[in-house]
Amino acid sequence: MAHANEHPGEQGAQDPIKLIGVRESALSVDEVFRAVGDDAAGGIALFVGTVRNHDEGADVDALGYSCHPSAEAEMRRIAEKVVAEYPVRALAAVHRVGDLRVGELAVVVGVACPHRAEAFDACRKLIDDLKHEVPIWKHQKFSDGTQEWVGAC
Repeated sequence: MAHANEHPGEQGAQDPIKLIGVRESALSVDEVFRAVGDDAAGGIALFVGTVRNHDEGADVDALGYSCHPSAEAEMRRIAEKVVAEYPVRALAAVHRVGDLRVGELAVVVGVACPHRAEAFDACRKLIDDLKHEVPIWKHQKFSDGTQEWVGAC
């Protein structure tokens, strides 16, 4: 007989990494949300990163993302670390590359866990580690004619 904490929903999913990708096409929050749907998850946390119209007081006119060929593999490595650390039922992460306009989606990640606190914590860990470790760079062009390259996500 199973104990209260041994319900199948409390156990890890067989392959919780449902979607990992670096894309030149527009991203979809709905796609990520559908990818992390799981009947045993009581909480789904999503993070959506968008292109903003400013950075450190300067007006941003245009923005482009580029990545190293290893970016998708690095995203998967980070996803595997999050799955090992939290009771993740399902996880998805997609990042955009190419030229984006203000308001467009740059990154969408989602995590489903049995409980909301775990989902929030796992989602934050996922996006923070993607931002710091995945080789994706942002090229910003400012309205004053200057530009800069910075780490992305």
